[in-house]
Amino acid sequence: MLLSFFLVVAKRGENSQDSTDFWSVRILRSPMDQQFRVPDSPETLSEIVVDSTPHTRTLNSQNKGNGQWGTIALAYKTLGVVFGGLVTSPLYVFPSMPLKSPTKDDYLGIYSIMFWTLTLIGVVKYASICLKADDHGEGGTFALYSLLCRNLNIGILSPKRVKSNLSAPDSILHEGIETQSSLGKFFEKSIVSRRILLFIAMLGMCMLIGDGILTPAISVSKSIVEALSAVVLVILFLLQKFGTSRVSFMFSPIMAAWTLSTPLIGIYSIIHYYPSVFKALSPQYIFYFFRRNGKEGWLLLGGTVLCITGSEAMFADLGHFDRSSIQIAFLFTIYPSLVLTYAGQTAYLIKNPNNHGDGFYKFIPTPIYWPIFVIATLAAIVASQSLISASFSVIKQAVVLDYFPRVKVVHTSCFKEGEVYSPEVNYILMILCVAVILIFGDSEDIGNAFGVVVSLVMLITTILLTLVMIIIWRIPTALVALYFIVFFLLEGIYVSAVFTKILKGGWIPFAISCILAFIMFGWFYGRQRKLEYEMTHKITPDRLGMLLAEPNVQRVPGFCFFYTNIQDGLTPILAHYIENMKSFHKVTVFTTLRYLLIPKVAPHERIFVKRMGLKGIYGCVIQFGYADSLDLEGDDFEGQITKTLLVHVKNSSCCLPSDSEEIAEEISNLEDASSAGVVHIRGKTRFHIGKHCSRFDRIMLSFYEVLHNNCRSALPLLGVPLTQRIEVGMLYES
Repeated sequence: MLLSFFLVVAKRGENSQDSTDFWSVRILRSPMDQQFRVPDSPETLSEIVVDSTPHTRTLNSQNKGNGQWGTIALAYKTLGVVFGGLVTSPLYVFPSMPLKSPTKDDYLGIYSIMFWTLTLIGVVKYASICLKADDHGEGGTFALYSLLCRNLNIGILSPKRVKSNLSAPDSILHEGIETQSSLGKFFEKSIVSRRILLFIAMLGMCMLIGDGILTPAISVSKSIVEALSAVVLVILFLLQKFGTSRVSFMFSPIMAAWTLSTPLIGIYSIIHYYPSVFKALSPQYIFYFFRRNGKEGWLLLGGTVLCITGSEAMFADLGHFDRSSIQIAFLFTIYPSLVLTYAGQTAYLIKNPNNHGDGFYKFIPTPIYWPIFVIATLAAIVASQSLISASFSVIKQAVVLDYFPRVKVVHTSCFKEGEVYSPEVNYILMILCVAVILIFGDSEDIGNAFGVVVSLVMLITTILLTLVMIIIWRIPTALVALYFIVFFLLEGIYVSAVFTKILKGGWIPFAISCILAFIMFGWFYGRQRKLEYEMTHKITPDRLGMLLAEPNVQRVPGFCFFYTNIQDGLTPILAHYIENMKSFHKVTVFTTLRYLLIPKVAPHERIFVKRMGLKGIYGCVIQFGYADSLDLEGDDFEGQITKTLLVHVKNSSCCLPSDSEEIAEEISNLEDASSAGVVHIRGKTRFHIGKHCSRFDRIMLSFYEVLHNNCRSALPLLGVPLTQRIEVGMLYES
């Protein structure tokens, strides 16, 4: 009955998703989009405008697989990427438990705890509910936060500023939702609650990356000596550049062999050692276990929680695959394999109670020991792939939402937007993983740290998913309360147990998370202050007309591309440039690069141009997908824009009161300006940290400047020659 209740919640979430996505298209409709008649609106404001609208997921879903066989093939590939950490957990669960003279009833109680943990958290929470809470095909804790942001005004812009920058009325902003929930209104009004929510989302993301660091360390070091472990990990990280599809092609056979062989050994052990082990499926054995062991039993939960390690990867790796393939792989292979493997281990340990320190390798029958040893070693190496891929996904989500410094994100597939790889993130993870192994080796500290990460990430996901149920899915209160009480208590108990190990290695993920959180918050704070300045000092078309009307401002020959990211106005750098240079090109095109989360943009939809009401001044939006090549030759790029402008001027002549001579003059001016020379201007801004700044601003903005100076540029090069590039510097007053 409990399972049926949760299935109702999952079904409601699935049915609610489409209406939510449709509404999210309308909330960010801006004047510039209406002016250029661009189909959809941008997602975030950065140096480069990003669009993530529902047509992305529709396109992706068409390319994920062709029918049932395509889904099954994709499910097979998930074995080598998504489930490595979860399905190899039998290697280290029992060795991580500080058991003292365990009895048969102790082992039955432990198995009952692991079975219900796998069932409730794995089957019910992640496979049935979480996978339906995707954000345009992306999963993970930060995707849940992004989903909340796109349905509430709780993101980087405050509600007041969001409404001021959009032309749509308030009724349009809330189209698709009849009445805002009281909880949603509370988050929109309370800045403290919004900051707490952001902190929780950041902590979840940082913990997941910490999981990506610890998973390779604990998986490999349990099987191979330290120096060899480090070498193996370096090779593993070097393979990441080939992309998820190729990596899964290499790794899936190994994980398939592991997933199929271990339950067969488990069945043999059950028959040979203790055939009645499945009586432990009754929850009463959990009650007997805690009644008999008390505090010691509670402390053992720090080891049993590792049985569900890697389950978060099911959700976080959603962008690399799809919901159906992950569900099929988990429900029909991974879950049965783990249930049978742990049952076999339990049956063996009941007859050999003191062998729990090496609870996996000793329960392998002697005739097949070496083949299984080889498979286990290879599987342990591959196991870390799930969290490595998840780390790429969450970093990419944070970069797109402008909550993390810009790093290079390589899309390794032309058909799946979520299949990404980041060289910088990859090498940083590699260095940290190798450092953890060489410093801590095969010690108990890594296992303790791993338990802290696993339990905290699950708890944060539960909190964020509860908010999604209430605010977006509108699940009945009784069902939400049932979900929250069950999983918050279950995971809260696990968290309380692993927190006792903070001083015994549990501090490692907190140290990693604190560093990452400081980077994220420093970047977020700097971007927020920068955006506040730009929105306050933006240049309107009227203001631009006044600047150009100044008698000392000359219109010089030439064709200028002036890059801007402000949609409802123009960048403040424009006024800074005109006031100091006292000149402006006769033809200037304010250019916005717009990144769409689709593979390729059709040629007829790539460039949109429009007059801006002043002589020789135009606006241009250039759209491109993640598989489009932007390394164009400069002349070709300029030629495309010029050609599009000429066509636009000719086609719009019938709609204008001016005569054909003015149209001919405008066309002649465009051609003359293009032949006179082309220049590309972009801004390069910094904060001026004066004496009046508070100490907090001095620290955070200085740190932001360090990050900003060392991260990648948001503007692609577009093949523009160096001699045509100009960067205009400007100091923003902090």
